[in-house]
Amino acid sequence: MSTVITPRLKEKYKKEVVPALVKEFKYKSPMQVPVLKKIAINQGIGVGVGDKKIIEAAIQELSLITGQKAVPTRSKKDISNFKLRKGMPIGARVTLRGDIMFEFLDRLVSVALPRIRDFRGINPKGFDGKGNYTMGVSEQIIFPEIDIDKVNKILGMDITFVTSAKTDEEAKALLKELGLPFRDKK
Repeated sequence: MSTVITPRLKEKYKKEVVPALVKEFKYKSPMQVPVLKKIAINQGIGVGVGDKKIIEAAIQELSLITGQKAVPTRSKKDISNFKLRKGMPIGARVTLRGDIMFEFLDRLVSVALPRIRDFRGINPKGFDGKGNYTMGVSEQIIFPEIDIDKVNKILGMDITFVTSAKTDEEAKALLKELGLPFRDKK
């Protein structure tokens, strides 16, 4: 007999976040509460054009961080100034959904973000007007899965939270309830 383990944040969403948002936004039904659809993580590696090992290492590290296989992103056109040809790998990306998404978000909020030096919260200005939020992380070594001794290049990444919220206000309330530490506007 196998037991299914539900991620901690998924449980929190059902038991705490939905009632809190229904109360805050006065939804008629709990089904109107926005959900976190997916988390897209992207690493652009400009110096990777000359060295394939950097791209391979980035894909391996991103796969280790997320628990899901990352894929290379490829250039769409030739740019001679950057010695870039169409189809060359220039980055790595991964899209997380379901339980893996909630597990990653839990690790991001409870382990990775507190490891950033002089961390005072994440910038609340990363919303796109349609209920999605993008934040940047300047170094991949904040994740405990990465062995600092084996890292040959410090790389940043963009993390995009895609929600079903209609407004940025709803999306911010959802992400705040899920544990993202937004800093106060000053």
